[in-house]
Amino acid sequence: MWRMLGRPVENGGYIAGTIIKPKLGLRPEPFAEAAYQFWLGGDFIKNDEPQGNQVFCPMKKVIPLVVDAMNRAQDETGETKLFSANITADDHHEMCARADYILEAFGENASQVAFLVDGYVGGPGMVTTARRNYPGQYLHYHRAGHGAVTSPSSKRGYTAFVLAKMSRLQGASGIHVGTMGYGKMEGDASDKVIAYMIERDECQGPFYYQKWYGMKPTTPIISGGMNALRLPGFFENLGHGNVINTSGGGSYGHIDSPAAGATSLRQAYDCWKSGADPIEYAKEHKEFARAFESFEHDADALFPGWRDKLGVHK
Repeated sequence: MWRMLGRPVENGGYIAGTIIKPKLGLRPEPFAEAAYQFWLGGDFIKNDEPQGNQVFCPMKKVIPLVVDAMNRAQDETGETKLFSANITADDHHEMCARADYILEAFGENASQVAFLVDGYVGGPGMVTTARRNYPGQYLHYHRAGHGAVTSPSSKRGYTAFVLAKMSRLQGASGIHVGTMGYGKMEGDASDKVIAYMIERDECQGPFYYQKWYGMKPTTPIISGGMNALRLPGFFENLGHGNVINTSGGGSYGHIDSPAAGATSLRQAYDCWKSGADPIEYAKEHKEFARAFESFEHDADALFPGWRDKLGVHK
């Protein structure tokens, strides 16, 4: 999927993405319009799990509109766009039927579609079935069920670290790994070992040194309360930007537009990669600068005195 964007990992593999909200109740036309508006500045859109094939938003109505939105955004920006389509169903055959329909609908852009499978709802068998039937498709393992299974506050189940390793064994191309304490998800900075474990060929885990013997890597996907202001610190802790970042509020909550929000996410990565001071970087990059006004509570907490430094006053 990195290559689809024309940006090799070693030259900046960061993918700026979003999750379209609300999860429930969004009809086909506004969903497609929300996709188009984000794609004008960003790369990747996740079709959130409860929005898959509802009576108010049937797949056969919304997918053609999303295809049109992708085509228009690509024509307007000259950039490749990506869509993660939810194929989770209550039956493996229905899941494959949805996948086949999506590939047919996207046509020449089918390689730019990821398949989102909810491993908690569908189970490991649904993930492996998707992988075996569509070996060349990007397989997006959605980490629902966190509160019940992988949350540190849960007294049952297993950790997010264990789930991430299981997802790689099942053939997932990417899985949500939390925000390592920089977003709203539970966790702390040490959770970066989860990302290291699933993307590297060998890694020291909390207990064991793991060798993967050439098994395909799994992309860390970060989500949950992230925006452009939180990203530089996140990247500094992780040490690289080879992730998919899905910021819902961090994109659509931008004061100017979803496209500006998406652009600010890209700029946040560039800011960190260049080693620039975020305040100084903001003076030369409008979308990133406007993120300070869009998410002022984060700005106050992370960058005290930012108003005076950027000349922004209420």
